[in-house]
Amino acid sequence: FEGSGRPTRSEEEVLELRVKPGWKKGTKLTFQQKGDERPGHIPADMVFIIEEKPHARFKRDGDNLVMTKRISLSDALCGVEFPVQTLDGRTLTVSTRDDVITPNSSKIIRGEGMPISKQPGSKGNLVIKFDVAFPRQLNSSQKEQIRSLLPQAV
Repeated sequence: FEGSGRPTRSEEEVLELRVKPGWKKGTKLTFQQKGDERPGHIPADMVFIIEEKPHARFKRDGDNLVMTKRISLSDALCGVEFPVQTLDGRTLTVSTRDDVITPNSSKIIRGEGMPISKQPGSKGNLVIKFDVAFPRQLNSSQKEQIRSLLPQAV
């Protein structure tokens, strides 16, 4: 019974949420007049707000996916190939063989980010940020070898 003494009843209704690929955090999905009802009042709207679940490898930045890849100094200088598993289960082979990777640099893989909900068939980019692991120490022989191989700064 409600406050006026009139009987009330509880009703269940199943609402289906169809979340489209690429929807961003904060996107609202509204079911009009599907919320609480009171006699003499229009039923309230039921609003669902999209939240993003954190991912172990990727962080979302708009339509782009960002990941960090730690590589050795020798791989940064000489190049490396490594696999990246995408969110949809594919494996991409990423190569830096033609590049010299400097600390805090990144590589962009076009079209491998999040789906763009307002542009069906389009995706953002995958941005791979590199974390170059420098050796903690070198002995004098190693230092001499490196100096003999690398050009001196001018």
